Amino acid sequence: MTAVPETKPPALATAPAAARLTGIRKTYLKPDGSVLVEALRGFDLVIPRGEYVAIMGASGSGKSTLMNILGCLDRPSGGVYELDGAAVESLDDDELSRVRGQKIGFVFQAFNLISELSIAENVEIPLLYRGIPAAERRERAIESLRIVGLENRVNHRPSELSGGQQQRAAIARALVGKPAILMADEPTGNLDSQTGKSILETFEALHANGLTLIMVTHDDRIAARCERVVRLADGLLESDRDGGGRTRRRAADHGSPGGAHP
Repeated sequence: MTAVPETKPPALATAPAAARLTGIRKTYLKPDGSVLVEALRGFDLVIPRGEYVAIMGASGSGKSTLMNILGCLDRPSGGVYELDGAAVESLDDDELSRVRGQKIGFVFQAFNLISELSIAENVEIPLLYRGIPAAERRERAIESLRIVGLENRVNHRPSELSGGQQQRAAIARALVGKPAILMADEPTGNLDSQTGKSILETFEALHANGLTLIMVTHDDRIAARCERVVRLADGLLESDRDGGGRTRRRAADHGSPGGAHP
């Protein structure tokens, strides 16, 4: 495993949770206005800052809809979503895009690197959209690449990197904006088992340094490495357990974010 040097996420200790969803509903309608599907049906979830959470569920469970809402890619039809202490469910498209760019880092199964650009230039892209000056963009990109062990690949193109290195570059790109939450959607799906293990170790090192991570996975072995496993079924919470399989209490049961172990 490439060692991940000590690095801390932004100091955001004043907010009670990285994400808090209360009574979240998402309904998709037919053209005539009738209900096509209720993807989420009054979903509650609290993710404290610094937690490492796996989101699981069968096809049609509402898992993808939940991730889209958590990542500010979509709005709920009802309920309240507080991201880093601020309600975001009613923001317009421009405001939601701005919050997404500042607060969320995304890592996907596909690396989504631009082949014509160097690795550093790929990592800089989120900062380019935010209008960060070129010198600062490059400095922050190199620092993010250092965190994932790619500081010696700054000027390489994606085609010159292995699959694992490309995913590390994608992680660096997600980190460069100093997000409140890093969201990963099946991030090892395109990798062999050994390389996938190395990527998971990188996530674990980032989590150990205080970063909040939310990962979608279908693999129980990967989920077991997370601090907490939330499973959906039919748009509702089916189970909420720690990585060892123990059931957690809901936040409403004891008045503190994220539940506690019995």
